[in-house]
Amino acid sequence: MRRCLLSIYHQQVFSSLARPRVRLSFAWSFWTGMADDGNGQPEKFGELANGGLSLATSCEKSSHHDAGAPGEEVVASGTKVSEGALHEDGAKPLSKNAQKKLLKMERYKAKKMERKAFEKSKRHEDTERKRKEWESKFSALSPEEQEALLKEQKEKRRARQARSLERKNKLRDAMESGQNLVIDLEFCDRMKPNELASLVQQVMYSYSMNAKAALPARLSLTGCKGEVLDHLKRVSGFENWLLHKEHQSYLEVFKERKQDLVYLTADSTEVIEELDQSKIYIIGGLVDRNRWKGLTLEKAKSEGISTARLPILNYMRLASSPVLTVNQVVEIFLRFMETKSWENALEQAIPSRKRSGDDVHDNDDADVPRSKLAHQEEGSDTDSNAEEACEQNDSGVV
Repeated sequence: MRRCLLSIYHQQVFSSLARPRVRLSFAWSFWTGMADDGNGQPEKFGELANGGLSLATSCEKSSHHDAGAPGEEVVASGTKVSEGALHEDGAKPLSKNAQKKLLKMERYKAKKMERKAFEKSKRHEDTERKRKEWESKFSALSPEEQEALLKEQKEKRRARQARSLERKNKLRDAMESGQNLVIDLEFCDRMKPNELASLVQQVMYSYSMNAKAALPARLSLTGCKGEVLDHLKRVSGFENWLLHKEHQSYLEVFKERKQDLVYLTADSTEVIEELDQSKIYIIGGLVDRNRWKGLTLEKAKSEGISTARLPILNYMRLASSPVLTVNQVVEIFLRFMETKSWENALEQAIPSRKRSGDDVHDNDDADVPRSKLAHQEEGSDTDSNAEEACEQNDSGVV
């Protein structure tokens, strides 16, 4: 008899367990209803079975009567929770993995804010310490020595201003007639937040190298809008960068010169031997940890533009993928423009650990320097507090 009643109970009640809001109520009623008769045996199976049937019926009704207002969900406890707490973008409920990732991102942001606050405090302390050291040193000098020291400082300041002016003039000339280099920023929808932050830092270092180059290129950012633009605006001095910032695609920016567009991709069969001043070389701004294979080649083919790759394998053997970061590719171009030697440019830009025979790990973090940038003249500053580079900053170009 007991087995029969349990069988009926299981058939009628367990079928409703697929409903998440039933599970807690069922578990409670089951264990509280299984009273012990003193011999270790449960009693009142008939009442429990009837209770199970009424529970299943009430659960069906609760889906209609107990449902909250639109945009709300009712959990097992009967508490109404807003849809935003259970759903992401108003669509699918957040899985455990999604919740873990969300918490991880929040912790990362909090730690980053703490680190930035600590670094800012440390800079202020260093500045105050240097100021006190200067005042102590200056007060210990005789009037003649103080005058000579002040004169020396003024000369150094004038020299820095002259170098800054010369650098800015070079960049302005390059913006008019320099070798065209384009960084394509249209892949943002395919990158994770930390990968997008890495791309922004690569762009920052690319501009820094171009600003310091003996022969700077005509650097352009195309597709510079949305989230990537918001990240770039947080970089100190971005508004003063001397380069072309375009919201449009390179196809629209250079619509009269489509035949001159050359997309750099590691998957191309064409190898660059010499730089053509009339060509516009495009670097894919993509940090993807090698998830998107052949993406830049497919994009170039679909748009009907030429492709090419750098002659890396002609001059050195690599122990890992020939995929490089954006700032590495920019550095190779700048060094070749200065030395006219691919071998020299490649040796200086490609880290030794990526070459054959070295201890190579497929992680390009070191390709983007983590140390602070050397202080640049006002108007072309880049902040060392840019977003951290993520692991394996492969940009999909060669």
